[in-house]
Amino acid sequence: MRNLLLRRKTMLCVSLAALLVVAAAGAAQATGSMATARTAHTATGLADGTVLVVGGYNAGYLASAEIYNPVNGAFLPAAGSLATARDAHTATLLGDGTLLVLGGFGGAGDLDLASAEIYNPVTGAFSPTTRSLATARDDHTATLLADGTVLVVGGSNDVTGPLASAEIYNPTTDSFSLTGGLTTARGSHTATVLTDGTVLVVGGSNGTGPLASAEIYNPTTGTWQ
Repeated sequence: MRNLLLRRKTMLCVSLAALLVVAAAGAAQATGSMATARTAHTATGLADGTVLVVGGYNAGYLASAEIYNPVNGAFLPAAGSLATARDAHTATLLGDGTLLVLGGFGGAGDLDLASAEIYNPVTGAFSPTTRSLATARDDHTATLLADGTVLVVGGSNDVTGPLASAEIYNPTTDSFSLTGGLTTARGSHTATVLTDGTVLVVGGSNGTGPLASAEIYNPTTGTWQ
């Protein structure tokens, strides 16, 4: 998984110009440009219709964030920046409209990260969570569940390689707890909430190659099948 990150960082950063897909025409058109070119970042729709772009990589890990306004097609710098610069992280919109940014790769030590931060769209500030992940990870998934908690699954780190472990973030207590682990360790996978509240995890890499397998997480039992 680390090789994936290295390959990604040797590529040119994405163009400053963004593309806006126009559904009616089935085409894409240019829109505003970011202040900072970046790759391996996140871009998450907020409750007010704007999009928050966080972190990433450009000749170094980025702590900056920008806000895209679809009304005028413009990007503006966010009021606050991450406490820890990072890429290959996740950004999950919580039920109260705040945003959970967690894990990834970066920091001063060029390491996998266990830290997490909360973005408050009202103040524009990022604040570190009280607790950190039990296991530092990048290229994981972080999926909002029906009860408002967040399921963090798999990923990779430089110590153990691909991860099978999973954790639950509880925004009420601002803490992480372990839950059942994957049958197959994987990173760069997808995680999708199904209509019955379970979570489908598909594909990814186990460090030696792509995976065809899939697993389903049951939030009631905390187990995989």
